[in-house]
Amino acid sequence: MRLAIDIGGTFTDLVLEKNKTLYTKKVLTSVEKPEIAVLEGVLELLHENNVEPSQIDMIIHGTTLATNAVIERKGAHSCFITTSGFRDVLDIGYESRFDQYDLLLEKTLSIVPRKYRYVVEERTDVDGKILKPLNIKNLDPIFNKISKEKFESIGIGFLHSYANPKNEIVLRELLSKKFPDIKISISSEVCPEIREYERFTTTVINSYIKPLISRYLDNLKKSLVNKGFNCSFLLMTSGGSLTNVENATDHPIRLVESGPAGGVILATSIAKELDLKQVISFDMGGTTAKITLIENKSPNKAREFEVDRKSRFKKGSGLPIRIPVIEMVEIGAGGGSIARVNKLDQITIGPDSAGADPGPACYGLGGQEPTITDADLIIGKINPDNFASGKIKLFRKKSELAIREKISKPLKLNLEMSALGITEMVDETMANAARVHAVEQGQDTENKTLIAFGGAAPLHVSRIAEKLKVRKIIIPTNASVGSAVGFLLAPVGYEVIKSMRFFLRDFKPKIVNDLLSKMNSEAEKVINIKNTSKNFNLERFVYMRYFGQGHEIKVKIDNRNFNLKDTNYLKKNFEIEYKKLYGRILPHAEIEVLTWAVSLINKIKKEKKIKPIKSKIYKGKSQITKIINVKKSKFINTKTYTRKDLLPGNIIKGACVLVEDQTTIIVSDNFQTKVLSNNYLEIEMIKGK
Repeated sequence: MRLAIDIGGTFTDLVLEKNKTLYTKKVLTSVEKPEIAVLEGVLELLHENNVEPSQIDMIIHGTTLATNAVIERKGAHSCFITTSGFRDVLDIGYESRFDQYDLLLEKTLSIVPRKYRYVVEERTDVDGKILKPLNIKNLDPIFNKISKEKFESIGIGFLHSYANPKNEIVLRELLSKKFPDIKISISSEVCPEIREYERFTTTVINSYIKPLISRYLDNLKKSLVNKGFNCSFLLMTSGGSLTNVENATDHPIRLVESGPAGGVILATSIAKELDLKQVISFDMGGTTAKITLIENKSPNKAREFEVDRKSRFKKGSGLPIRIPVIEMVEIGAGGGSIARVNKLDQITIGPDSAGADPGPACYGLGGQEPTITDADLIIGKINPDNFASGKIKLFRKKSELAIREKISKPLKLNLEMSALGITEMVDETMANAARVHAVEQGQDTENKTLIAFGGAAPLHVSRIAEKLKVRKIIIPTNASVGSAVGFLLAPVGYEVIKSMRFFLRDFKPKIVNDLLSKMNSEAEKVINIKNTSKNFNLERFVYMRYFGQGHEIKVKIDNRNFNLKDTNYLKKNFEIEYKKLYGRILPHAEIEVLTWAVSLINKIKKEKKIKPIKSKIYKGKSQITKIINVKKSKFINTKTYTRKDLLPGNIIKGACVLVEDQTTIIVSDNFQTKVLSNNYLEIEMIKGK
């Protein structure tokens, strides 16, 4: 038996896997101490299913705590120590403006203020040669400042330390002896890659959240042990694999997108099961919406993303983090996202959220602002008496008051049109994010399949599909806790990335083989395995570019032991990938190698393809729900069914509402709904529509 826990900004999702059957639960997140809601919810779920804590074999956990701490600036009191002359790298960044026409441009501030950044005399060159050893005698002034300020955490980032970490390691050892209670992060371990700005920001953020995450994980683990749990405890990483608590505590930066990564794992599994080659994964919860492209049953991976963006669609407006991550676009458009009227009399959505506390106005917990959930309630998408299986009572009057005060009055609209305006704006925001993301990947959204999950996604997915001209939607069972279900499907694994720069003509096989061997050993150590050959897949990549170019491309390589003849092998692989991206190669240009990556992922059983099934029109009992129709701008009687009454093969043509315990599926009149043999819902555009 396994247990999956996903802490979101609004809800904490729990999934129990017992005898290959999933049992689920959603509870409101306890914002100040998230472990409280986790423990209460877990014990309730186990009690409901006659399971004792001692019977659980594994707990898998993902959380948004790391992301929220950065966005809300609620991390540790920390400082940063760097090479003399490079104190302001964190402010200078790329020396560019993400919006060159905005005269009042507001940049995301560095996590560590300038007064808490200290410099030391040391220098390492680009090839790893130490030009100036760390001057230990001159460190007393820094030690005094650290002691006086009572920092909880320290980040260390020296110039070119990815090539030789010796000076960083020496300083860490000195600081550890003098300040044993302070958490220390060094850039040569957190992000051993070329490019100072990204490496420094990644290290600084790691040190900023390290005390918070280590305390949280320690408290949660102790609390679970006290309640009788005695099992392995794994954490979901941003790259879509599982790691142990020790590594997560040392490198909490790798947990920043852990929750959304679980959802992508679920969508990828569904794509394999249904043999879908072009997929958009759409995850909408209480705080954010996440969109990912899955091509040929594999999600796109990246090495960098941004947190705390000042402008949600503009690259460069946030803080870059350089870690292995599933490539996705995340926007502030969840059920709790706040709607307001801007200076141009337009309805805007988010990115801020009412979260779990105080929550949407209809929760009756003190929220005064209108949210997506409030608007969905007014237009009929949500039944106030059956929200979260009836465990959370909704107050329609409070939603009416919030929308009238903040939206209807400024725009001089009636209540229903104001609520419809809110839902239309959030749907367009999400659809536009998907369009932009697809275009950036050289794709479009048509002819793809939309896989929707998360508590709020089924409410909005058919309207988004219409906007994106998507003809097929899949909604899996237990969609409302999709990311947590994804945790149970995730592989154990780890990726190690290190920069070692040279021109391809200077390729030295022995040095490269030694580096890749060490990286392989590091990955094995993290996931604590003795025999990788049988149970784990080894993947290796190299990042290369033409000399003089600003950025490199990812090139897959096999697991060979390199020799001098392999210069041509690397060149050939690089040119194949380069031509895919840019349509041509540069025959006489010098090729430069920058970074190497080694990934160990355990093998997962192949998903069974679903069986075809005979279909027939469903003629079971239904009720009527009044929902505002977007095209007609008025309430329409819509047939409503209980999803658990539907059987594989049942078809419902046209508009309908399907009610589950933890979410509701709204289908517009352009689609028909079919229950597949595995109980997934296939919602397909009716021909001619």
